[in-house]
Amino acid sequence: MRGCVFIDSLPSEEYANNDNTSLPPVCISEDTTRFRYTYRGGWRSAIRFARVVAETVALNHSDVRWYVFGDDSTVFFPENLVKTLSKYDHGLWYYIGTNSEIYDQNRIFGFGMGFGGAGFAISYPLAKVLAKNFDSCIERYPHLYGADSRVYSCLAELGVGLTHEPGFHQVDVQGNTFGLLAAHPVTPLVSLHQLDQRDPIFPNMTTKKALEHLFEAVNLDSQRILQQTICYDKWFSWTISVSWGYAVQVFQKHLFLPDVLNVQETFRPWKRGNVLAGVYAFNTMNIDPDPCRRPTVFFLDTLSSGRNGIRSNYKKSYQNCSYDNFSPKKLEVIRVFSHKLELDIKQLQAPRRHCCDVLPSSAGKVMEISIRECKEEEFIHMH
Repeated sequence: MRGCVFIDSLPSEEYANNDNTSLPPVCISEDTTRFRYTYRGGWRSAIRFARVVAETVALNHSDVRWYVFGDDSTVFFPENLVKTLSKYDHGLWYYIGTNSEIYDQNRIFGFGMGFGGAGFAISYPLAKVLAKNFDSCIERYPHLYGADSRVYSCLAELGVGLTHEPGFHQVDVQGNTFGLLAAHPVTPLVSLHQLDQRDPIFPNMTTKKALEHLFEAVNLDSQRILQQTICYDKWFSWTISVSWGYAVQVFQKHLFLPDVLNVQETFRPWKRGNVLAGVYAFNTMNIDPDPCRRPTVFFLDTLSSGRNGIRSNYKKSYQNCSYDNFSPKKLEVIRVFSHKLELDIKQLQAPRRHCCDVLPSSAGKVMEISIRECKEEEFIHMH
């Protein structure tokens, strides 16, 4: 991968003298004062951000397949990004990304727009054509708010629509994103946005430490991170949801699989006051106001990898609740056994959720779960 961090002026002397080779090179954006910007209350820096597309193409790197763009607050998962794009023919015209989780954001800015916070990818031949006449195109759109709106509009003029990839995430919600992350779709996690403006994704950690903790799992099995697997403990009639590398939830009742897949509304709407602000682009599940009646949550603690696969341990999040011997709250640790996920093109094109089993070794305060590929005609249900 090659790239650049575009900024509007020369960096400080402290940065300029930084010899950390892990940091990407810095590029100074070209002057954009000649372009009009008429969106009231907006930021004309959106023009500079939009022109990053043309300026990146102008760097004229060799052997380019894709150009990928994101905000300074976008976290990409590089291996998963490459894996996701590998199922597309980079010689064709593709504009790949996702829209907002909020219906009203999509209504305002366009359901067909790849939101910049989530990041988007443009195939090499399309980017070359777009860059040639990008300046004349954006002059027709001084009234638009953001950079992503300008890119979207110019690509629309070329006749190219957005190819939706659900692994990109705009994260247009506030507060606790647990419900969103724990119900990740069956596709590699490609990006997350503005984590520094949300609650830390793990309890009792700073945002930075929580992200580093997540990457401990990413570094062991990038393609499996956040992949949701459902299984059942028929003895107790428990429903178990494993969001690998992040959390395990145990519901003290039987839930049909489609109900488990709904996103728990642990977060708040991006904006308030609008009747549509709390309308999401996915099905949600209300959380019980009584924490003791919610599913028992176990967050990632430690991981290890060996010849027999990967073992991830999840530790119960503290709850001051009373319980009996039939409650999952008696559990302290859940161990999950899996093998590194290596998706081929066919599995990327036609994804299928994995299955899991509660192992007979589970006893007392520990539950053990094994993740595996589902059998040919296997249904995931209580049986």
